[in-house]
Amino acid sequence: MAEKSTTGSMSDIYELVSSRQQISFNELGDISFSRGIEKPKLKEALAELERMRVIASRTTGGVLTYYPLEQEDSFRKILIVEDDKNINKLMALSIGKGFDVNQIYDGGEAVQFVKKNKPDLVILDLMLPHMDGLEICKRIKADPEISGTVVIIISAMDPITSRYKGLESGADYYIKKPFDPLDLRSLVTIFLRKKGKRFAPLIDLPDREGISKEIEHSIGEGETYSIGTIKIGALGDYAKKFGTDSAMVILRLVSQLLQDIARSKDSKLFVGSLESEVFMIAGEKNHAESAVADLQKEFNAVIPFMLQDEGYKGANLDIANLYETEEVPKLSIIYEQIEKDKLKERRDEIIKAKGKSSFGDYTYDEIITLFGDRDYDLRITRDPNGVKLQVSKGEGE
Repeated sequence: MAEKSTTGSMSDIYELVSSRQQISFNELGDISFSRGIEKPKLKEALAELERMRVIASRTTGGVLTYYPLEQEDSFRKILIVEDDKNINKLMALSIGKGFDVNQIYDGGEAVQFVKKNKPDLVILDLMLPHMDGLEICKRIKADPEISGTVVIIISAMDPITSRYKGLESGADYYIKKPFDPLDLRSLVTIFLRKKGKRFAPLIDLPDREGISKEIEHSIGEGETYSIGTIKIGALGDYAKKFGTDSAMVILRLVSQLLQDIARSKDSKLFVGSLESEVFMIAGEKNHAESAVADLQKEFNAVIPFMLQDEGYKGANLDIANLYETEEVPKLSIIYEQIEKDKLKERRDEIIKAKGKSSFGDYTYDEIITLFGDRDYDLRITRDPNGVKLQVSKGEGE
């Protein structure tokens, strides 16, 4: 098979990324190879397309993913609110060219600036003079005229509580200091210029196709490579008692915690969303188990702050006693490692039922069957107004 020229490769690669709206590097590699594009040419074409700013990439859930970008018909406006002038300058430099960037250093000026100038995205520190970042975020998201503004919080404050508070205040994303300048650049670019549906960090974890490929990859790996599910226990009942908006904040929190924890491990971990209260995690067994332990620790630490926001404001909130009274659903992180022999058996049954000799992309229902659980309490949907949560039932019903 004759290898294509770099120009031909770029055209084919851009067409693929653009038609799919998001596609992983591994998927691009498989398709490109079938079209006569070897991996070195693929990498060269992707690098050039990113340089031309017609695509952007980001590693999410352990998967390098590419997104098509809209053509720049006008500069998107960005506001940076950070009182440390050196950090403020670093943020502006990290974002790079192609945006209209404004910088202010006083929280008290932020809301009026946003109302007057209507930036597309605001980057906020939490600790600011005269008005803190959480209050600024709340006011932006509560004002119908500017509520669609993307808000990214970047803070060195205690990430366990401030991340939750930021998401609860309506922030679209939370980044810990010290931040990776390249990650900030790609995140801002994808939020503002991604073609098609608006970037939603919860939904934009690896999806059905990515999960399908990782299932097959996991089956082919040795015993030290595990695959499992992470479920937020009792979230369906929590949504029924406190509302789907409160449950969505918890889902977004767990999603971002998982992504950060996965990035911090020495080996790559795959994290995917089943568009419910369940996530998939795969990787070397010791790293996966360590990631789950870190997640459980951070999640348990933030539960008191969740409940305080729902009206349980005792000075010394005793979670164990509160759970025993059945006043609130007992939230927890439940990890279940899937036995590969059972996974293979279920896969073979699905393939046989389809009348095929090998797997293709599994449906979400098939993935749920593969994992041995048909009983999820929540479903995530997306419509023109954004991401929504539907409660199918409450636990114990």
